[in-house]
Amino acid sequence: MIYLKLIWSYLKIGLFGFGGGYAMLALIEREIVGPGWISEQMFTDIVAISQMTPGPIGINSATYIGYVAPGEASAAFANPLFGVLGSLLCTLVVVVPSFFLTVYTSHFIMRHKESAIVKGVFTGLRPVVVGLIASAALLLMNAANFGEQTQDIVSGIIICVVSFCIVFFTKIHPILVIVLAGIAGLFIY
Repeated sequence: MIYLKLIWSYLKIGLFGFGGGYAMLALIEREIVGPGWISEQMFTDIVAISQMTPGPIGINSATYIGYVAPGEASAAFANPLFGVLGSLLCTLVVVVPSFFLTVYTSHFIMRHKESAIVKGVFTGLRPVVVGLIASAALLLMNAANFGEQTQDIVSGIIICVVSFCIVFFTKIHPILVIVLAGIAGLFIY
């Protein structure tokens, strides 16, 4: 049954997804797109929607994928109620392991915060998290995001660079930049 498979996948994501939502994207993509529950294009769209909505990207994507995956897996689960059930299950399963791990580890870390071993573990985890976030960036550099035509790729890179420069060098609010980039994409594509 699709729900048991989703629970198992999101249990693994919740237990082993360190470094935040972007670091989890490669694991989410492998667990959800790999079995064919959603397409790579849909995954890219889910990531974009999850970035624009309030809340952590891992939880937002779990909620959306839980809603969409049952209907994509079987026409028998196309009813919105099955999607709501999938959303609830995926969201809970991705949050609960992280919650308990955080409660336990925060207690442990507070007791041993001066330990050289704990400091060494955190020093070692920093480059891993950076690598996972870089992996997410590479994962999102695909035809679904940038198109397959050279003109589309160049246009996408220009929008990306201009958006970055506007946010980085000016005081313009990022939400306005997102809206303007969407409008530019609407006219260009």
